[in-house]
Amino acid sequence: MAQNFRQSEILTIAREAGKVTVEELAARFNVTAQTIRRDLGDLCEVGQLTRVHGGATIPSGVIALGYEDRRSLASQEKDAIARMVAQQIPDGVSLFMNIGTTTEAVARALLKHRNLMVITNNLNVANILATSPNSEVIVAGGILRRADGALVGDVTAEFIAQFKVDYAIIGSAAVDPDGSLLDYDFREVRVAQAIIRNARKSYLVADHTKFKMSAPVRIASLADLDGFFTDVAPPKSIVQLCAEHDVFIRTVENATRPR
Repeated sequence: MAQNFRQSEILTIAREAGKVTVEELAARFNVTAQTIRRDLGDLCEVGQLTRVHGGATIPSGVIALGYEDRRSLASQEKDAIARMVAQQIPDGVSLFMNIGTTTEAVARALLKHRNLMVITNNLNVANILATSPNSEVIVAGGILRRADGALVGDVTAEFIAQFKVDYAIIGSAAVDPDGSLLDYDFREVRVAQAIIRNARKSYLVADHTKFKMSAPVRIASLADLDGFFTDVAPPKSIVQLCAEHDVFIRTVENATRPR
């Protein structure tokens, strides 16, 4: 389906907010409710949205957004999160970095670091860090997932288990209100679990859109990690969980707020 400009904007709004309403969209675009209902019908027909009473939502989490869509979603927030993470990573350490557009942003933010050893199952991270003469990059073997450059599966998890590193930088497809980190592919989840087990400190990097997403496979709980870097304050249930398990939260919102 060839989307018109308005439908593309509707999709962007829905991905940011998780839900859109006919009334709000009609006012935003200065068109009739009937026009918006037709737009939503078109988007729902091809599976990009799901109709609910009064509007539409992002489909339930069984299919991941396309890679380029994920890369463009909240890109400025991801870059800000990445800069904040990079400030916490010293020179001369070893890291795991898994699949995710936010972990790629972290890789870019680490380009000026010196004497890093980075083990990754993310070909995009490897290609980014390959431009730096100051980092050693080790790429895990495994099954190549062409859609996003991921290396996944039992072989990848076994490769990861050979290492014990200082830091793990973890991305996930969604963060549940109960603190569960979620993804779509059980093969990638096994790799992420191996990464967490074999790192001395594990950090989640995820922007606010992940609080509104869902996915069917559980990686771990935030309670199993050491820190969470995000752009805005998470839901209260997540803040409480992190406080109970001594998991620190760093937000771009607080980092950039005038003192």
